[in-house]
Amino acid sequence: MAMRTSAKHHPHDDAPDTADAFRRLAGLPDGPERETLRGEIIEAWLPMADRLAGRFRSRGESFDDLRQVAALGLVKAVDRYDPERGNAFESYAVPTITGEIKRHFRDHMWTLHVPRRVQELRNRVRFASQDLSQTIPGRRPTVAEIAEHARMSEEDVLTGLEALESFTALSLDAELPGSEDGYSLSDALGSPDPALETVVDRESVAPRLAALPERERAILYMRFFGDMTQSRIAEQLGISQMHVSRLISRCCGLVREQVLKDGT
Repeated sequence: MAMRTSAKHHPHDDAPDTADAFRRLAGLPDGPERETLRGEIIEAWLPMADRLAGRFRSRGESFDDLRQVAALGLVKAVDRYDPERGNAFESYAVPTITGEIKRHFRDHMWTLHVPRRVQELRNRVRFASQDLSQTIPGRRPTVAEIAEHARMSEEDVLTGLEALESFTALSLDAELPGSEDGYSLSDALGSPDPALETVVDRESVAPRLAALPERERAILYMRFFGDMTQSRIAEQLGISQMHVSRLISRCCGLVREQVLKDGT
Protein backbone atom coordinates (compact mmCIF):
# COMPACT_ATOMS: atom_id res chain seq x y z
CA MET A 1 0.00 0.00 0.00
CA ALA A 2 1.48 3.35 -0.99
CA MET A 3 1.31 6.06 1.65
CA ARG A 4 0.57 9.57 0.42
CA THR A 5 2.34 12.70 1.58
CA SER A 6 -0.16 15.02 3.17
CA ALA A 7 -0.75 18.41 1.60
CA LYS A 8 -1.46 19.85 5.04
CA HIS A 9 1.28 21.67 6.94
CA HIS A 10 3.19 19.48 9.38
CA PRO A 11 6.23 20.22 11.49
CA HIS A 12 7.66 17.26 9.57
CA ASP A 13 7.38 18.28 5.94
CA ASP A 14 7.11 14.76 4.54
CA ALA A 15 4.69 13.43 7.15
CA PRO A 16 2.67 10.68 5.44
CA ASP A 17 -1.09 10.78 5.26
CA THR A 18 -2.04 7.56 7.05
CA ALA A 19 -5.47 8.53 8.32
CA ASP A 20 -7.29 6.07 6.04
CA ALA A 21 -4.75 3.36 6.84
CA PHE A 22 -5.33 3.77 10.58
CA ARG A 23 -9.09 3.57 10.11
CA ARG A 24 -8.65 0.37 8.14
CA LEU A 25 -6.25 -0.99 10.76
CA ALA A 26 -8.76 -0.38 13.54
CA GLY A 27 -11.37 -2.48 11.73
CA LEU A 28 -9.17 -5.44 10.84
CA PRO A 29 -9.00 -8.56 13.02
CA ASP A 30 -5.66 -10.03 14.04
CA GLY A 31 -4.04 -11.79 11.14
CA PRO A 32 -1.62 -11.43 8.23
CA GLU A 33 -3.51 -8.59 6.54
CA ARG A 34 -3.53 -6.51 9.71
CA GLU A 35 0.17 -7.19 10.40
CA THR A 36 1.07 -6.16 6.83
CA LEU A 37 -0.85 -2.90 7.08
CA ARG A 38 0.61 -2.22 10.54
CA GLY A 39 4.13 -2.72 9.18
CA GLU A 40 3.48 -0.35 6.27
CA ILE A 41 2.28 2.38 8.65
CA ILE A 42 5.31 1.95 10.86
CA GLU A 43 7.65 2.07 7.85
CA ALA A 44 5.96 5.23 6.59
CA TRP A 45 6.57 7.05 9.87
CA LEU A 46 10.12 5.80 10.49
CA PRO A 47 11.74 8.93 8.94
CA MET A 48 9.99 11.05 11.56
CA ALA A 49 11.18 8.73 14.33
CA ASP A 50 14.73 9.00 13.01
CA ARG A 51 14.55 12.79 13.05
CA LEU A 52 13.33 12.76 16.63
CA ALA A 53 16.21 10.46 17.55
CA GLY A 54 18.61 12.90 15.88
CA ARG A 55 17.69 15.60 18.39
CA PHE A 56 19.40 13.53 21.11
CA ARG A 57 22.51 12.39 19.22
CA SER A 58 24.88 14.75 21.09
CA ARG A 59 24.22 13.23 24.52
CA GLY A 60 26.73 10.40 24.51
CA GLU A 61 24.57 7.62 23.02
CA SER A 62 25.16 6.15 19.57
CA PHE A 63 22.73 7.29 16.89
CA ASP A 64 21.93 3.70 15.88
CA ASP A 65 20.82 2.90 19.43
CA LEU A 66 18.74 6.06 19.54
CA ARG A 67 17.06 5.12 16.26
CA GLN A 68 16.14 1.72 17.70
CA VAL A 69 14.66 3.32 20.80
CA ALA A 70 12.73 5.81 18.68
CA ALA A 71 11.45 2.97 16.48
CA LEU A 72 10.23 1.17 19.59
CA GLY A 73 8.39 4.32 20.64
CA LEU A 74 6.85 4.53 17.17
CA VAL A 75 5.62 0.94 17.37
CA LYS A 76 4.00 1.68 20.73
CA ALA A 77 2.38 4.79 19.29
CA VAL A 78 0.97 2.89 16.30
CA ASP A 79 -0.41 0.13 18.54
CA ARG A 80 -2.01 2.53 21.01
CA TYR A 81 -3.33 5.18 18.64
CA ASP A 82 -7.10 5.42 18.39
CA PRO A 83 -8.22 7.28 15.22
CA GLU A 84 -11.73 7.62 16.66
CA ARG A 85 -10.48 10.24 19.11
CA GLY A 86 -10.08 12.64 16.22
CA ASN A 87 -6.46 13.67 16.89
CA ALA A 88 -3.79 13.44 14.21
CA PHE A 89 -1.42 10.55 14.66
CA GLU A 90 1.57 12.87 14.63
CA SER A 91 0.36 14.78 17.68
CA TYR A 92 0.20 11.48 19.57
CA ALA A 93 3.33 9.87 18.16
CA VAL A 94 5.82 12.70 18.76
CA PRO A 95 5.45 12.84 22.56
CA THR A 96 5.30 9.03 22.72
CA ILE A 97 8.56 8.61 20.81
CA THR A 98 10.27 11.48 22.63
CA GLY A 99 9.17 10.06 25.96
CA GLU A 100 10.58 6.66 25.06
CA ILE A 101 13.96 8.20 24.19
CA LYS A 102 14.04 10.23 27.42
CA ARG A 103 13.12 7.12 29.39
CA HIS A 104 16.03 5.32 27.75
CA PHE A 105 18.44 8.00 28.92
CA ARG A 106 16.96 8.02 32.40
CA ASP A 107 17.09 4.24 32.85
CA HIS A 108 20.24 3.26 30.97
CA MET A 109 22.62 6.15 30.48
CA TRP A 110 23.21 7.52 33.98
CA THR A 111 26.21 5.92 35.67
CA LEU A 112 24.67 6.54 39.08
CA HIS A 113 21.03 6.67 40.02
CA VAL A 114 19.89 10.29 39.87
CA PRO A 115 16.48 11.38 41.20
CA ARG A 116 14.00 12.22 38.47
CA ARG A 117 13.63 15.76 39.80
CA VAL A 118 17.37 16.36 39.31
CA GLN A 119 17.16 14.95 35.78
CA GLU A 120 14.29 17.33 35.02
CA LEU A 121 16.26 20.28 36.41
CA ARG A 122 19.19 19.24 34.24
CA ASN A 123 17.02 19.26 31.11
CA ARG A 124 15.45 22.63 31.93
CA VAL A 125 18.86 24.18 32.52
CA ARG A 126 20.24 22.67 29.30
CA PHE A 127 17.33 23.94 27.18
CA ALA A 128 17.51 27.40 28.77
CA SER A 129 21.26 27.57 28.17
CA GLN A 130 20.76 26.63 24.52
CA ASP A 131 18.11 29.34 24.08
CA LEU A 132 20.21 32.00 25.78
CA SER A 133 23.34 31.11 23.82
CA GLN A 134 21.56 32.37 20.69
CA THR A 135 20.87 35.78 22.21
CA ILE A 136 24.11 36.34 24.14
CA PRO A 137 26.86 34.97 21.87
CA GLY A 138 30.45 35.00 23.01
CA ARG A 139 29.90 33.88 26.59
CA ARG A 140 28.02 31.38 28.69
CA PRO A 141 24.80 32.55 30.36
CA THR A 142 25.03 33.27 34.06
CA VAL A 143 23.14 31.39 36.75
CA ALA A 144 20.86 34.38 37.27
CA GLU A 145 20.08 34.61 33.53
CA ILE A 146 19.25 30.90 33.32
CA ALA A 147 17.07 31.14 36.42
CA GLU A 148 15.11 34.07 34.98
CA HIS A 149 14.71 32.48 31.55
CA ALA A 150 13.62 29.07 32.89
CA ARG A 151 11.64 30.52 35.82
CA MET A 152 13.70 28.56 38.30
CA SER A 153 15.44 29.41 41.53
CA GLU A 154 19.19 29.93 41.33
CA GLU A 155 19.62 26.99 43.72
CA ASP A 156 17.77 24.70 41.28
CA VAL A 157 19.87 26.06 38.41
CA LEU A 158 23.06 25.18 40.28
CA THR A 159 21.70 21.67 40.89
CA GLY A 160 20.90 21.32 37.19
CA LEU A 161 24.33 22.59 36.16
CA GLU A 162 25.99 20.09 38.48
CA ALA A 163 23.89 17.30 36.97
CA LEU A 164 24.99 18.38 33.48
CA GLU A 165 28.54 17.47 34.46
CA SER A 166 27.53 14.22 36.14
CA PHE A 167 25.99 12.27 33.28
CA THR A 168 28.93 9.88 33.13
CA ALA A 169 31.58 8.93 35.65
CA LEU A 170 35.28 9.60 35.20
CA SER A 171 37.61 6.68 35.81
CA LEU A 172 39.94 7.09 38.78
CA ASP A 173 42.74 5.97 36.48
CA ALA A 174 42.02 8.73 33.95
CA GLU A 175 44.94 11.07 33.45
CA LEU A 176 44.17 14.62 34.55
CA PRO A 177 44.06 17.28 31.82
CA GLY A 178 47.43 18.98 31.38
CA SER A 179 49.28 16.24 33.21
CA GLU A 180 52.46 15.10 31.49
CA ASP A 181 53.67 12.58 34.06
CA GLY A 182 50.68 10.21 34.15
CA TYR A 183 49.15 11.93 37.18
CA SER A 184 45.64 10.46 37.55
CA LEU A 185 42.54 11.39 39.47
CA SER A 186 43.22 8.69 42.06
CA ASP A 187 46.53 10.41 42.88
CA ALA A 188 44.62 13.53 43.88
CA LEU A 189 42.20 11.79 46.21
CA GLY A 190 42.75 11.91 49.93
CA SER A 191 42.84 8.93 52.26
CA PRO A 192 41.78 8.40 55.88
CA ASP A 193 44.20 10.05 58.29
CA PRO A 194 45.31 7.48 60.88
CA ALA A 195 46.05 10.35 63.27
CA LEU A 196 42.28 10.91 63.62
CA GLU A 197 42.01 7.82 65.78
CA THR A 198 44.87 9.16 67.90
CA VAL A 199 42.90 12.37 68.46
CA VAL A 200 39.91 10.38 69.73
CA ASP A 201 42.11 8.34 72.06
CA ARG A 202 43.93 11.42 73.35
CA GLU A 203 40.72 13.26 74.11
CA SER A 204 39.32 10.21 75.89
CA VAL A 205 42.44 9.75 78.02
CA ALA A 206 43.04 13.43 78.88
CA PRO A 207 40.49 13.79 81.73
CA ARG A 208 41.60 10.50 83.29
CA LEU A 209 45.25 11.52 83.24
CA ALA A 210 44.34 14.85 84.81
CA ALA A 211 42.70 12.99 87.71
CA LEU A 212 45.90 11.08 88.61
CA PRO A 213 48.10 12.20 91.52
CA GLU A 214 50.76 14.75 90.59
CA ARG A 215 53.68 12.33 90.95
CA GLU A 216 52.07 9.72 88.69
CA ARG A 217 51.29 12.37 86.09
CA ALA A 218 54.91 13.53 86.19
CA ILE A 219 56.20 9.97 85.74
CA LEU A 220 53.95 9.35 82.74
CA TYR A 221 54.92 12.68 81.19
CA MET A 222 58.64 12.01 81.57
CA ARG A 223 58.30 8.49 80.18
CA PHE A 224 55.97 9.03 77.22
CA PHE A 225 56.51 12.70 76.36
CA GLY A 226 60.05 13.27 77.59
CA ASP A 227 61.21 9.89 76.29
CA MET A 228 63.15 9.29 79.51
CA THR A 229 64.18 5.80 80.62
CA GLN A 230 62.80 4.34 83.80
CA SER A 231 66.24 4.48 85.42
CA ARG A 232 66.56 8.22 84.73
CA ILE A 233 63.06 8.85 86.10
CA ALA A 234 63.91 6.86 89.21
CA GLU A 235 67.10 8.81 89.67
CA GLN A 236 65.32 12.15 89.28
CA LEU A 237 62.55 11.25 91.75
CA GLY A 238 64.82 9.42 94.21
CA ILE A 239 62.95 6.10 94.00
CA SER A 240 63.83 2.69 92.62
CA GLN A 241 63.45 1.74 88.98
CA MET A 242 61.20 -1.15 90.04
CA HIS A 243 58.90 1.30 91.78
CA VAL A 244 58.76 3.47 88.66
CA SER A 245 57.90 0.42 86.56
CA ARG A 246 55.07 -0.60 88.91
CA LEU A 247 53.66 2.95 88.98
CA ILE A 248 53.66 3.19 85.16
CA SER A 249 51.95 -0.19 84.79
CA ARG A 250 49.37 0.61 87.46
CA CYS A 251 48.54 4.06 86.04
CA CYS A 252 48.25 2.80 82.47
CA GLY A 253 46.01 -0.06 83.54
CA LEU A 254 43.81 2.23 85.61
CA VAL A 255 43.40 4.80 82.83
CA ARG A 256 42.70 2.08 80.24
CA GLU A 257 40.06 0.51 82.43
CA GLN A 258 38.32 3.83 83.09
CA VAL A 259 38.32 4.84 79.42
CA LEU A 260 36.90 1.49 78.33
CA LYS A 261 34.26 1.77 81.00
CA ASP A 262 33.30 5.25 79.77
CA GLY A 263 32.87 3.86 76.26
CA THR A 264 30.34 1.20 77.25
